[in-house]
Amino acid sequence: MLSTIDLHVHSTKSDGSYSPSDLVDYALSKGLKAFALTDHDTVSGIDEAISHAKGKGIEVIPGVELSTDYNGKDIHIVGLYIDRNNPTLLSKLEAFRLARDVRNEKMCEKLRAEGIDINPKVIQEAYGESVITRAHYAKYMYDKGYINNVKEAFERYIGDHAKCYVPKEKVTCQEGVKLILDAGGIPILAHPCLYHMSDSVLEGLVSTLKDAGLVGIEAIYSTYTLSEERQIKAIAKKFGLSISGGSDFHGASKPGLDIGTGYGKLEIPYDILLNLRKKLMRKKIFFTDLDNTLLTTDKKITPKTRQALDKWLEDGNYIAFSSGRPLESVLAVVRENNLVHDNVYAIGFNGALIYHIKSGKKITEKPLSLEQVKKIYQVAKANDIYCHTYDDDNILVPYDGKEIQFYTRTVKLPIKVLDDFENEVTIPPYKFLCIDLDETGKLDLMIEKLKEANVEGLVTVKSNSKYLEVFSDKSGKGSAVVELAKHLGIDVRDTIAAGDEQNDISMIQAAGLGIAMCNGRDIVKESADVVTEKDNNNDGLVPYLI
Repeated sequence: MLSTIDLHVHSTKSDGSYSPSDLVDYALSKGLKAFALTDHDTVSGIDEAISHAKGKGIEVIPGVELSTDYNGKDIHIVGLYIDRNNPTLLSKLEAFRLARDVRNEKMCEKLRAEGIDINPKVIQEAYGESVITRAHYAKYMYDKGYINNVKEAFERYIGDHAKCYVPKEKVTCQEGVKLILDAGGIPILAHPCLYHMSDSVLEGLVSTLKDAGLVGIEAIYSTYTLSEERQIKAIAKKFGLSISGGSDFHGASKPGLDIGTGYGKLEIPYDILLNLRKKLMRKKIFFTDLDNTLLTTDKKITPKTRQALDKWLEDGNYIAFSSGRPLESVLAVVRENNLVHDNVYAIGFNGALIYHIKSGKKITEKPLSLEQVKKIYQVAKANDIYCHTYDDDNILVPYDGKEIQFYTRTVKLPIKVLDDFENEVTIPPYKFLCIDLDETGKLDLMIEKLKEANVEGLVTVKSNSKYLEVFSDKSGKGSAVVELAKHLGIDVRDTIAAGDEQNDISMIQAAGLGIAMCNGRDIVKESADVVTEKDNNNDGLVPYLI
């Protein structure tokens, strides 16, 4: 089945009838893979929508729809993937709000002169925190019996040329495009056919906006005829613009128009979003776990995934292979697949070590203390729980048993047996690994006993049902996301992280886009922004790399 999206949707934070949370649930019920929340002149609903979407398998794209001016005509510019906390954007939106308050007062004065008992305070109380638009005025008048239908409100009172209409204070369309670009977003010319311009005037508008930095145009829209869609796609091709598409869903205020499908025939394929993502000019970092995420069950990278990784690097982005494995084991995967590159990093020991592969430079390292080492080993020994640690070249074990033989099937490093383990570990290691091959509950016991022993400054997390990772609370895969992004001068919002196990959760939550593998644990899926459609054996990561 084709994955579909909707890149033009409104909530109760402007003039829609669904709350941001309800929009997420409704979009899920309609089978959408992603939607953009693009409320009029406000970003106040985005955090709620994104938070509600966590772990539900749908991406909420932060957006906004700006009202702008072009030669006296109202032109709407949609922004996708905006930084909703951008100070300049927020300042301008606040200025719009203040100007809107003045406009609403003037419009109410004119309506009162027509015998309609109305004032801005009553309207705001009726519609809560919404950005008040003319649609709210129309609904209020209808609810109070002043008009027979919403359409009448616009025709008689508040339409663009009606007697009670007061024009909005707007920025120019070029300023709107710049505002979105400065907020790190993708500016899109919304529903151009609704402006009823001649072909030459419309192309003049598009040319002006292209010069200002316009990236895309809404070529797929609820009300378009087939000829209109072809026309806008031709304009997109002529001016080198990307295609966007949206329903302009508002809920009850636009009866019969549904999210994702418009009036029944709208279909916006997921590929539209993938192509738009490529227009984000900012460099990005892709953090990926290895086992059961990037690697197949037989520990390989498929040709299709490899091709996607190469393309990602060719575009100037970064890759960080992030694993609970020791550094040498991560490097073995990189070298085996010929992925040594200026923009490739290795993160080993669950984030305790960040390493630039080509230069051989350690970026950050956060080992355990020797005091922690002794206490961890003492707790494990007292409870008959196998554990080992590492130096730069070896796996340091208290004895050579079935656990280390099992572990080295995957992590092919030399074993060094220490007869006096707690005293022979003299260099602070990056982590401990406890192993319970028979899954008898010893790992949970270890977690509990470490708490009882008051061993401070530790994180304990399972990397699978047989392995318990123990490392410093100053490290972790999530910490490594923040540290490497800072090192490279990249905003954390421009990071992507993918994983399948509990030790990946901090990384998934720290990244701008957190991806859980569909073959991963439920607890991981619940923490992610999106869940892959395909598993690690079937190129599940590819859509996020291309």
